[in-house]
Order: sequence, then C-alpha cells, then structure tokens
Amino acid sequence: MLTPTVSDMATKKVFGIVLAGGEGKRLMPLTADRAKPAVPFGGNFRLVDFALSNLVNSGLKRIVVLTQYKSHSLDRHVSQTWRMEGLLGSYVASVPAQQRLGKRWFAGSADAILQSLNLMRDERPDIVVVVGADHVYRMDFSQMVEAHIASGRSATVAAIRQPIELADQFGVIKVDDADPTRIEAFLEKPKDATGLPDSPHEVLASMGNYVFDADALVDAVLRDGQIESSDHDMGGDIIPDFVARGDAGVYDLQRNEVPGSNDRDKYYWRDVGTIDSFFDAHMDLIAPVPVFNLYNQDWPIFNQQTNLPPAKFVRDANGNTGSTVDSIVSLGCLLSGAHVERSVIGPWATIDSQAKVLDSIVFERATIGAGAIVNRAILDKDVVLAAGAHVGVDREADEARGFTVTDSGITVVGKGVRVEA
Repeated sequence: MLTPTVSDMATKKVFGIVLAGGEGKRLMPLTADRAKPAVPFGGNFRLVDFALSNLVNSGLKRIVVLTQYKSHSLDRHVSQTWRMEGLLGSYVASVPAQQRLGKRWFAGSADAILQSLNLMRDERPDIVVVVGADHVYRMDFSQMVEAHIASGRSATVAAIRQPIELADQFGVIKVDDADPTRIEAFLEKPKDATGLPDSPHEVLASMGNYVFDADALVDAVLRDGQIESSDHDMGGDIIPDFVARGDAGVYDLQRNEVPGSNDRDKYYWRDVGTIDSFFDAHMDLIAPVPVFNLYNQDWPIFNQQTNLPPAKFVRDANGNTGSTVDSIVSLGCLLSGAHVERSVIGPWATIDSQAKVLDSIVFERATIGAGAIVNRAILDKDVVLAAGAHVGVDREADEARGFTVTDSGITVVGKGVRVEA
C-alpha cells in the first residue's frame, strides 16, 4: 500500500453528497411532519447538522443535500443555517427530487444519485464523499479521502467496530485476511458473523459513509439504474457491486483522529433510527462526562444561529426555587420554580411552578404547566401540558390518549398536541 501524503486531497477536487431523503418511519410521530434528517436533536441542532459539520470541518467546500420526503423544514434549515462563502465557490445546497429521469421520485439512495448526476457533471469532481444524514458522530473525512486515494481502489466504506453479538443489527464488512483494508464480502445483518483477524469479538459495521472515485460512482449508478430487480440502494446494491469486482476498501474509524476528541467519545457513532436509540443518544449527551461531547470547540457541530435570549431560571410566584441537574437547557427557555433532571430542553420551552421533567427530551416552544410531570418522554415542538397534566407516568393512560409508547416505556407526544390534566 502507498502511504498517503498531506497533499493528496489538496490536489483532488472533492464533492460532498448528503443523502437526506429518508422517511424515518421508525421515528414516528417525530417524522409525521418532517424528514428524518430534520428532526431536532440535542436542543439546538437537527440531525443533518452532524453530517454537514463533519464535512465542512473536513475541508469540503461544495456540498449538496439530496432531499425528498416532507422536506420543507429541512430545505429551510439548510438554506438558513448553512450559508457558505459564495465568492470563494463554497456552498451547501439543498436539492429536492427533480424528476429528471421521468415523472418518478427517488427509488433508493443510489437512484437519488443517478437522478442528480447533473450536479456532478457541473462540478466535475475527482472524488465524491457520500454520507447519510441521520447519524450522530464526529469524523474527519479528509483522512478517509487520503486513505482512499492511497489505496488505489474506486470505493471505500467507512466502518466502526461493534461487538460481534450485535452483528445482526448492521451491514457487516468481512475483510480479506491477507489485506484487512480490502472488503471480501458485504453481509447484511448476518446471524453467523466472523470476528476480525485482530479482534475476534468484534465486527466492522458499515457507517453508511462512502468515498468514491467520481467516474467509478457515475458508472456504477448508471449500470444499477438499468437493473429492474435492483433496490437501487447504496449499501445494498452499489457497494456489493464494487466488492464483487474486488474494488472496494474499508476505512476503520479507529484510524480517524478528530481534534479535541477524548477517550470517552473518540469513536462515538450512533444510528438514531428508532425512538429508543434517539432517546439513548440524548442520554449520552447529559452524562457528567458525556459519552458524546457537544462542547468540543476544536471540531464544532454547527447549528442555526438565532436571536434568542439566554435561558432563565427563576423562583415561582410563591418564592419556590427550582433545580436543574444533569441537563441541557437551550437558549430562550424560562424555568420558574421547576425541577428538571437528566433531560434535554429545546429553545423557547417554558416550565412552570413545581413541574417536574425527568429523563425526558423537550422540543422547541413546548409549554409545561404548573405541577405537570413529564417522565421518560419526548415532547415534540409546540406541545402544551396543562397544569397538573402527566405524561410518562401511567402507560395505559398515555396509550388511551393515542400517544406512542415504546416497549421500553418511552412516551412520545406529537407536534402541537395539548395534554389536559
């Protein structure tokens, strides 16, 4: 193998594609009115901000976000938040499905790229970085691009090590024993996975992030588009095609060094595709020593900068003091004599006297009335809890009101719902 040099990426024109058309059915009702990448996360962010921050921090200056499903809020967020310096040829552009190949929508992630080849023809890149828009992680893609160039292969898949007992939850990469950077097989949720040569108790799970030689990617999606039986999926069809031709490499996230990371969050990656994983990822943020650190100033996660006042914590009308423990409270919030513990509170939320919010996620502009209780719950944007109302306290009562309740007991209240006592 050749050793990559610092100048390798600098001599190549690199183009970023973010696949953000996902419907996110398993996150319902949070995706009832928005695309999955537009779901709020961590108070001030949206899921798409993690992918875009990683690309921008990695030095990519021209990025498109391919959208489709209920994309209005996502398109608006990208246009308002991700304003690059146009005079220097930099941009992040949201590109809705355009029906360039007939009156049909994207049939899969590979078809999304096929129907957007005009973007690549305009840019004429040497290298294309293709990433998903709904994972929480940090990664320096410039290092992956360098490794891809040095490998001489046409496709490289980013992978993270996972315990072998979790193999049936991921697309698993089987590496060549003689060359652990080459993919020998790509296995979809295998029941009998084989461990890694250097770590028998682990497997390499695909992160859904790829680097391609541009001409090879164009050729692959064009050929895939002619196959009627194909699902037109990047992970399910395009990557296996490169693997079958012996032209796919793997990039182990353990090779990636992100500035400012620590031993606790160095290789953090979470697919927040279900309510439970979405909830767990938030709990990772609020640990005293966070499992994922939002406060890494060397590799910031960027978000929309709005004109909001600081969060405010005051006594209630009777002079009762509240308390906030192990929580994130966003700008614009007003907490009056309320108790908040192990929770993430979004912008403009109001929590009134003697209310309790425990182990919960509260989105923007939610209102929690006096004496209300929220426990192991997610309240979407503009939810109102009347004084004394309870959510997450009585499962049967929550289900009777039509709320989603997961098997683990997390209650989700949809956008704009009013909950009476």
